[in-house]
Amino acid sequence: MQRHDGRSFDALRKVKATFNSFGYAPGVVLFEMGRTKVLCAVSMQNKVPPFLRGKGKGWLTAEYAMLPTSTGVRTPRESVTMRKNGRSVEISRLIGRSLRSIVNFELFGERTIIVDCDVLQADGGTRTACITGASLALHAAVCKWIADKTISQNILTGSVAGLSVGCLGGKPLLDLDFSEDSKVDADFNIVMTSAGQLVEFQGAAEGSTLSWEEFEQVRALAVNGIELLFAECEKLTKIGASKQAVIQEQGKKKARAPLFSLGNRQKSS
Repeated sequence: MQRHDGRSFDALRKVKATFNSFGYAPGVVLFEMGRTKVLCAVSMQNKVPPFLRGKGKGWLTAEYAMLPTSTGVRTPRESVTMRKNGRSVEISRLIGRSLRSIVNFELFGERTIIVDCDVLQADGGTRTACITGASLALHAAVCKWIADKTISQNILTGSVAGLSVGCLGGKPLLDLDFSEDSKVDADFNIVMTSAGQLVEFQGAAEGSTLSWEEFEQVRALAVNGIELLFAECEKLTKIGASKQAVIQEQGKKKARAPLFSLGNRQKSS
């Protein structure tokens, strides 16, 4: 089946990850799936929720929000409407559940990892893009925490990624954009670990019911798509690490040769 953007039924949209795209959080990733763009930031605070106090274990929580103009029709901020958006709450919980599946909470004491996911531009698959981008940001944060001795060892058991998949006219489609998501007979979100373990599979048939044979096709397509996505994320992580190493080396060179040294002034005179 040829799609409106030229992709085959089993192809991902273009995947891009920009590491350290903003300043203060230990792990920050601007993650893009096609025209969907999400900013994922990971930080840590030295306390846990009341139900974990005194147990010596850590926690992870997530927050999801869409910027007002991330879609074609502006959406008022929750701070203005003074009420939580039910969809945002549900997606926040999904992101938190997904990332908790790869964290060993016994290893970093009574501290809470906070994952902030903000949708800058939405074109379908925002929740799954946030899960994948947040996993990359979490790995970056853990590397930073180990380097600065905030934690003593790796607290992650793997990575996690999510994708959307749908069925239109009995044909499965991978990685739906908004125009496809709004017209498919059924759509699902799948979340898996890098070890191939299922974290969550959610969805429904709204336009038309599915046969078990069609569902199996959707499931197989989703699993294969997740494997492709993990491969893409691994490439992007290596590229990001290489760029960071170059930036650090450039910083060292500048530190060794001050701009306003006597030698530099003599060369310019």
